[in-house]
Amino acid sequence: MKRFLLVALLAAVLLPVALVSTVSCGNSSSGQKDTLVINTTEFGQDVQGRNGPTPVEITVVKGVITSIKALPSREGGRYLKMIEDAGLLDKLNGLTLEEAKQVQLDAVSGATMSSNGLIGNIKLGLEDGGAYERNQPKVITEAKVKQGKVQGYRDRGLGTFMGIPFAEAPVGDLRWKAPVPKKTWTGVFDATKPGPIPPQRARSFPGGPAANIGENCLYVNIQTPAVKKNEKLPVLVWIHGGGFIDGDANQNDGVNFAKQGIVYVSLSYRTGALGFLALPELSAENERGISGNYGLLDMVEGLKWVKENIAQFGGDPAKVTIMGESAGAIAVSMLCASPLAKGLFRGAISESGGNFCPVDSVRFDNNGIRDVPGAEAFGVEFMHRMGAHSLAEMRAMDWNKWVDDAPSTGVGGFWPTVDGYVLPDDQYKMYEAGNYNDVNVLIGTNSDEGAMFSRPTELAKYQEDIKAEYGPFADRMLALYPATSDEETFGALSDIFRETAFAWPTWAWAKLQQKTGKGQVYLYYFDQFNENGGGMFGGGPGRKPRGANHASEMSYVFASSWGRPFQGGDKAVSDAMHNYWVNFVKTGNPNGEGLDNWPVYKDGEKTVMFFKNGTSLIETPNKPQLELMEEYFAWKRSLPVR
Repeated sequence: MKRFLLVALLAAVLLPVALVSTVSCGNSSSGQKDTLVINTTEFGQDVQGRNGPTPVEITVVKGVITSIKALPSREGGRYLKMIEDAGLLDKLNGLTLEEAKQVQLDAVSGATMSSNGLIGNIKLGLEDGGAYERNQPKVITEAKVKQGKVQGYRDRGLGTFMGIPFAEAPVGDLRWKAPVPKKTWTGVFDATKPGPIPPQRARSFPGGPAANIGENCLYVNIQTPAVKKNEKLPVLVWIHGGGFIDGDANQNDGVNFAKQGIVYVSLSYRTGALGFLALPELSAENERGISGNYGLLDMVEGLKWVKENIAQFGGDPAKVTIMGESAGAIAVSMLCASPLAKGLFRGAISESGGNFCPVDSVRFDNNGIRDVPGAEAFGVEFMHRMGAHSLAEMRAMDWNKWVDDAPSTGVGGFWPTVDGYVLPDDQYKMYEAGNYNDVNVLIGTNSDEGAMFSRPTELAKYQEDIKAEYGPFADRMLALYPATSDEETFGALSDIFRETAFAWPTWAWAKLQQKTGKGQVYLYYFDQFNENGGGMFGGGPGRKPRGANHASEMSYVFASSWGRPFQGGDKAVSDAMHNYWVNFVKTGNPNGEGLDNWPVYKDGEKTVMFFKNGTSLIETPNKPQLELMEEYFAWKRSLPVR
């Protein structure tokens, strides 16, 4: 399929053949056609979305991509990913990316989910004011790690190495085992192309199996600036989100961090059942009598690899900061609590996530932290619904089956486990006791990130559900989250989810570390909304976001509009956030020249950095709601684990 797609698109762009359904041409002095408008529906089955051929028009003017449009927003990421997997941008002679004003990505909200190849090249053209020139050479470069030589490439002064394995492929007998450090290899490892993404339903890009996906997914990607001899640069390790069931390390490139003198690393780990399945049989074969948490163990192993090898890429192993968003942010908080990660990083950035809810406090779609017995019971139910009755059958099963069939079983997703080893105890209790990796942290949440997880419901049902879930706190909940109509239930439910899943765990983290730790806490609240896109998630009938929805801060932090042009105060917010984050990675403190002072967090004072059309300081937002959640979760923690 990739070969056909490449040939077809090459023919369509370079030759005015029948495959091009609409061609608008103008003649230059040389007699060449200036403009081609390619309608990809002509490619039929080879370029299609879930509901049939996806109508995409690519306009090329004098060899320059000027627009990609008519792309349904739900199809954007899958379509761009397929183009990227085909290596189209690199191989298509005659296409360039010129000035930003010439590049219009009119409806590519999914672009934020695409890997760094295509989107990274687009961003270089947009943000450097430069061009992706035809046939521009990429200089091959090598580095030597403990396992052997790796070959990447250098382009515009930045070195890129992709898919470097830090562990053996977790397949066969290694499926559902702790990662095994990668053995040495002979020859030179090719690190010029992305590694496979972890098995997940997101593989259903157009053409499906053509997407690069598989169990051999334990690797790092590295982007590094030009490094002077003996120079040691700070290191940023990105841990992707995705609810612990999807996402991949190729989603975001760190070119703008690398340009600021930071070695950027993105780390791939096992997700879903492969990363977090617990079973009695798995626990029985483990010397500690536990199972699950393979994805977290992958992160620890990846960080060990970084500590041992990052100096070969100009990085300082003593100046590593970990950063994640959503599930990646929750993982960051777990690494801050895990004794296995002690000494592997000196700072942590968490965007919308923290693991401070009580064990077995399931929050959304059967997701939540469990203890080992609860995780094993969940795993057994999952195994049976997959038609298996033993670990041997599960190890022999093709991962495609549970990735395809699991959503229909209704069992929900997979999460890490409090196992007494990777996660020794309820994290809230660990922080109360001062038992954690005490490093500086920069953490925060968004103003409307419950929107993507919520749906309007009938008013009576909303009230009944609140009474059933919140028990003695129900009346106060209904007073703080009022709804007088079916329509208003959406806003109330969105705010409840914002507090329970994101805002309260983050606030708890800040308060506890302020009280029991020495590491400094910098807390933020993000309320910027890009009217050209508003971030990755949210919207839908009756679900118009009222503020900054989940993950919408990412484009600002990474200093890229990701195909949604910034307007109004967007650029000022992006500049501030990116520079605060850069400073934190470099020094452990976000403050620096040209930025408003960001004080260490103190509850009850104006020490929260507020991002909206600029920066200002506020007290903790939604404090009455957070205080009620504090009481509620303390009550939940006192109850027996279900």
